[in-house]
This record gives sequence, C-alpha cells and structure tokens, in this order.
Amino acid sequence: MQKLRNTANRQASIEMGEYNGASYRMVVMWFGFSSALGDYWGFQQGWMKWLSGVIDNALYPVLFLDYLKSAIPALAGGMPRVGATLGLTAVLTYMNFRGLTIVGWVAVLLGALSLLPFAVMGLIAIPKLRPSRWLVVDLQSVDWNLYLNTLFWNLNYWDSISTLVGEVHNPKKTLPKALFYALILVVCGYFFPLLIGTGAIPLDRDLWSDGYFSDIAKMVGGVWLRFWIQGAAAMSNMGMFVAEMSSDSFQLLGMAERGMLPEFFAKRSRYGTPPVGILFSASGVILLSWLSFQEIVAAENFLYCFGMILEFIAFVRLRMKYPAASRPYKIPVGTVGSVLLCVPPTILICLVLALSSLKVMVVSLAAVVIGLVMQPCLKHVEKKKWLKFSECPDLPNLHGTAHENTESLID
Repeated sequence: MQKLRNTANRQASIEMGEYNGASYRMVVMWFGFSSALGDYWGFQQGWMKWLSGVIDNALYPVLFLDYLKSAIPALAGGMPRVGATLGLTAVLTYMNFRGLTIVGWVAVLLGALSLLPFAVMGLIAIPKLRPSRWLVVDLQSVDWNLYLNTLFWNLNYWDSISTLVGEVHNPKKTLPKALFYALILVVCGYFFPLLIGTGAIPLDRDLWSDGYFSDIAKMVGGVWLRFWIQGAAAMSNMGMFVAEMSSDSFQLLGMAERGMLPEFFAKRSRYGTPPVGILFSASGVILLSWLSFQEIVAAENFLYCFGMILEFIAFVRLRMKYPAASRPYKIPVGTVGSVLLCVPPTILICLVLALSSLKVMVVSLAAVVIGLVMQPCLKHVEKKKWLKFSECPDLPNLHGTAHENTESLID
C-alpha cells in the first residue's frame, strides 16, 4: 500500500513548475513562520521538514526490494541488497537531475499503472470474500507503536497543499473540493485492498509484513497476478521516490534563495534542477537505508510531528497577529475555532511521540538539536563571510512594501 495522497500533493508541486513549485513552496513556508515565530523557528521548520522528507524517501528503496525479494530471494539481504539499493538510488537520483518535466510524467504514469492490478485483484477476489473475517478482533496482540506510526505515515502530508493556495484559481471553492475528492481516493485506496486481503484468504497476522500484498495476489489470482502486483508496487515506490526527492531538493534551493542556507544550494544545473540539493538528499537516503521499515517510519514521524506542532502554533499565531489579512482561502472559524481544530491532531501527535522507541527518540531528538545549533552557526558563518549567503531579489519582502500582498499566502 503506497501513500496515494502524498503522491498527489507532491505531484501538484512538481506540475507547478520549477520555481512556482517546490522552491515556491519553501518560500511561502518561510513567510508564514518568519512572520509568526521569527527567522530562527522558520529555519527549524525547514530543517525538520527536509529531514523528515529525506527519512521518508529512504523507505521507498526498502519497500521496492521487499516486494521483489519473494521473487528474487538474493535481494533479502547482504551485498546484493546493498548493491541494489545503491543502484536504484543512483538511477532515480539521475532522473531528478534531468528535470521536473521527466519526474512529473514518470510519477503520473507510475501512479496510474500501480493502481490497476489492485483493481483487478479486487474483482477476482469477490467470489472468495468471507465478510466474517473482517470482524475478527484481538486488541491484546496489537503493536500500538507500529500501528499508530504506520497509520500516521500513511495519512500525513495533507498540510503540503496549503502552501500552494496562492497558485490555485478560486481556492475558496477549489481547495475544499480537491481535499474532499482526495479524501475519498485515499480511503478507497487503502480500505478496499485491505478488505480484499483480510476477507479473501485465511487471516494470519504473523504473515502481514512489508510486501505481503504480493503473496495475497498469488493466493487470490495466481503467480501472474503476484508478479503484476510486485511490478506495480515497485513502480509506485519509484514514483514516490522521484517525487519526494524533487520536493526535498527544491526545498533546500528555496531556503538558500531566502538566505537561510549558503548560496551554492541555490545553484541550478542546465536542466533547471538544484544539483547540490539533490546530492544532499540522495546522501541522506543512502545513509538511512540500513534501517528497518519500522525504524524509518518512526523516525520520520517523530520529526514530522515536531514540524506539525510548529505549523499549528504558527497558524494560530497568524490568526491572532493578522486577523484582517486578505487570504485566498481561509478556514471559516475564528481564533478560538482555530485552536480547537488543532487540539485533536495535537493529541494524536503527542501519542505518536510518547509511543516512540528509545532508539528512535534519541536519534530524532539529536537531529532536532542539530537544527537548533545549526541556525546560529550558519549566521556566524555568514557574519564572518566564510561562505556566501544571498537572498534572491525577486522574492517578496515581508518587511517592506510587499508585506500586505504576502499575507494572503501564509494562512
């Protein structure tokens, strides 16, 4: 099962164009946090969102190989798996280097192809469904840490669309409809394959692990369907990888254009892509690929949770600081309603953080501390002129005449 909604949101960023997409996304994010909480916390938000994205991207080579290891047992571990991970990362990284047009079309095509075999499996499984299996419950044997982290991972990144509101025509009507249709697609994309997997074959919880849907396909339709599901799942992970890396690398470019990172992060290749950001993002993926699926998901969620808390604080703070600002889309509640909206997800976030393992907590908190120290260190480097920092002159200035116009982009 892949993060269908996540693909759609990131693909929207890609299709916006090179500056108006991922780089623009980071610029708008910086507007919101620098206005609400200051430049220091704006940098922290950028750091945690980038790092959580890189950690998230380390999942896709793991999932890719997990789906293929039943057909190619050598990929289960050892040097063949290491070589396959490095080779896959190199090929997909090169695709990102060649430009967003290639990435966009590849992601759309792979996304469509990955859904088709699941639809076919659903039709074949109808005569074999036993609805009574859907009602089997054993709450005592549930691994709540794994369950909540996986659920949270599958359903996060909805906030990404808010940073694109300024590029949407008539967002007051378009955005709620888009989110509503996306919600239906996500629910169907997860719910129906799970109904097939749990209702068409005898239930054995111990067998449900990474890549198990390919085994379900074999039991439902035969070897041919298993190979199709494996290929589709592999393609889906490739699509997620290239879309995520585009977002991560252009985020570094956007931070550099705001003067938050050294100028060399803003350099573009002849294809319009940020090679330094791509290399940094790819290096992070390779360094994290040795972790297990569960550890990667938990670490990503931990950092993402911190970023979401900052987003909620900035959201409420901006409502209080600029209540009358013109916005292309505004959630139709007041300040009190804004606070109440943030309470349920904040409770879930705290629960996810509380259930994190000690290993994940230590590694993630160390990453947070690095960000807290990195920003003043970069400011010192800029002051000493050891590295060149510059702010793109074409970007709006919140503290100048463009203040009023940019307020419409940050809620």
